[in-house]
Amino acid sequence: MMRAWTLPTFYVLCGSVAAAGLILTGSPGASAVLLAVFVLLGAAHSPLVFPRSLGALEAQRLSAVDGKPVVYWRPGCAYCMRLRMRLGRRARQLYWVDIWRDPAGAAAVREVNDGNETVPTVFVAGRPHVNPDPGWLRERLSS
Repeated sequence: MMRAWTLPTFYVLCGSVAAAGLILTGSPGASAVLLAVFVLLGAAHSPLVFPRSLGALEAQRLSAVDGKPVVYWRPGCAYCMRLRMRLGRRARQLYWVDIWRDPAGAAAVREVNDGNETVPTVFVAGRPHVNPDPGWLRERLSS
C-alpha cells in the first residue's frame, strides 16, 4: 500500500522544498504557484484519480457476470494515467485492479505478459490487451 503513495509523496516533498527556497528568496507568489503545481502532480499520480480498486478474483467474477472489461494497473504508471484520463467518465464502467495491492492481479498480468508486470493490461471478453488504445477501449464500452 505504501508503495502506491511513494511518487505522489515525492512530488509534494520536492514542491515543498522548492517553494520554501522561493519564499526565502522573497518570492511568495511564485512559491505558492510552484507548490500548487507539485501538489497537483502528486494528486494526478496518486491512486485517488482511479476508480476504487477491486481484487482480481472479484473483478474477474463480476466481469464474467456483466461482461465489463477488467483493467490491471499500478499507481505512477504514465500509460495507466493516460488510459484513465482518456476514458473520462467511462472509466467507471470498468473494473480496476491495482496490481501493487493485489498479488493475484499481479500474477494474472505476469501470466499474459511473459512474466512481466506490464500495465495497463485490459481483459475484454476474457482476452488480454496490453496497453490498448483508449479510443479502441471506448468503442468496446459503447457497444
